[in-house]
Amino acid sequence: MTRMTAVELLDLVIDAGSFESWDTPGVDYLVDDAYAVELAAARDKTGLDESVLTGSATIRGRTVAILLCEFSFLAGSIGVAAGERLVAAVHRATAEGLPLLALPTSGGTRMQEGTVAFLQMVKITAAITAHKAAHLPYIVYLRHPTTGGVFASWGSLGHVTVAEPGALVGFLGPRVYEALYDAKFPSGVQTAENLQAHGLVDAIRSPEQLGEIVDRALRIMTDKTPCRTRDSDVVEWEIDDVPAWTSIVASRRHDRPGVRELLFNTAADVLPLNGTGQGEADPGLILALVRFGDMPCVLLGQDRRGQTIKTPLGPAALREARRGMRLAQDLQLPLVTVIDTAGAALSKEAEEGGLAGEIARCIADMVDLETPTVSLLLGQGTGGGALALVPADRVLAAQHAWLSPLPPEGASAIVYRDTGHAADMATKQGVRSLDLLSAGIVDLIIPELPDAADEPQQFCDRVGAVLHRELGELIGQDPDMRRIAREKRFSRIGSVAVNSA
Repeated sequence: MTRMTAVELLDLVIDAGSFESWDTPGVDYLVDDAYAVELAAARDKTGLDESVLTGSATIRGRTVAILLCEFSFLAGSIGVAAGERLVAAVHRATAEGLPLLALPTSGGTRMQEGTVAFLQMVKITAAITAHKAAHLPYIVYLRHPTTGGVFASWGSLGHVTVAEPGALVGFLGPRVYEALYDAKFPSGVQTAENLQAHGLVDAIRSPEQLGEIVDRALRIMTDKTPCRTRDSDVVEWEIDDVPAWTSIVASRRHDRPGVRELLFNTAADVLPLNGTGQGEADPGLILALVRFGDMPCVLLGQDRRGQTIKTPLGPAALREARRGMRLAQDLQLPLVTVIDTAGAALSKEAEEGGLAGEIARCIADMVDLETPTVSLLLGQGTGGGALALVPADRVLAAQHAWLSPLPPEGASAIVYRDTGHAADMATKQGVRSLDLLSAGIVDLIIPELPDAADEPQQFCDRVGAVLHRELGELIGQDPDMRRIAREKRFSRIGSVAVNSA
């Protein structure tokens, strides 16, 4: 495939004339005369003094720090001087509070400089880690090719990771594999598209599309939002008192709006992300950077369309959810969870994949998260898969949403040894939204008039307006007081029943 030079890519992505170089002459780590000749030839060939360029520029008017490789300079390899340049640029970006865009293309460590060059990856990673710890965005665009130590360090740490179409991306260079094992590396593995399928890359975009995706990501990650106090005239809806089984049936309608419809109808901006970043993706969960009006958030949504009998919500979905929680923590963005699941997977694979542990870790992460959190019960709320995303500062529920340790049929099977008492069990267990409100589990019920499936646009509009309002209020609260209140709200659940017994 045709490879763009570093300068050509810069000209395509940034605002014209906005690049300011941060590079200063480095000290060559010369091993022998032959290497000195190679360096001189690379400089003559490219007109550059090293394999990396750093600096700042604007993209759609937003100032961004940039790390950029030139593959024509010794295969974009990273030696001591290149590593020092990258580290200095990352530290400067952190000190100036700038988001960081990395555009690597590299064969990895510069072999001519050996182990000392290899250890530069640790220095670069430490600098990136400090940048992220300062709650500053880090976006990575993997270009063709990106391999070796670069991919195994600063190329794999992005909050958002995008790749060039058809790019060769992998840890081990195919030529090295062939030389070591006298066999070709399996085809189709080290491609951007395959990595996306395995949840390692969020999106595949051409260089021409990169400016737009960076702008959209930063619009959500960095645009300041106004704090709001609760309006005294907030609408408090009258909720019809309908039987629990009516809500169970309504929540299972195939045409009921789910998280996809909610985002399509109400979100001002959506940047979908993909997978756990650890080789897994689950169609039952949507992870995205989202804005509801002017309120940004990380959204975790259980997707009713992605969950089927063959592909129920599995442990990978919860690991992806935990990635979203870390992202919210890193970027100091509110977290919104949307609960709509018939239940997590019940299978050998789910057990061996650590489903129970992932549920526990999701709950622990939700309880301890420093940023504002809102949970929305949108439809079915069955079992541990639902519980994992419940513990938030504010818990909202659609009128016909419900929450239960098992589906009513399962509860009936345990108590009565049949499924014929499902409706009776739903009533006795207090699963419906009105019961959850009475128990202090839910803060607000959003009406369905009479059923979300019959008025999808109007229902989504109501939900979006409530999410916007709740996020605005929570952002303005003291973080420590908010976390204390979150802990207290769940410790109180059930205390009324206990005291009256």
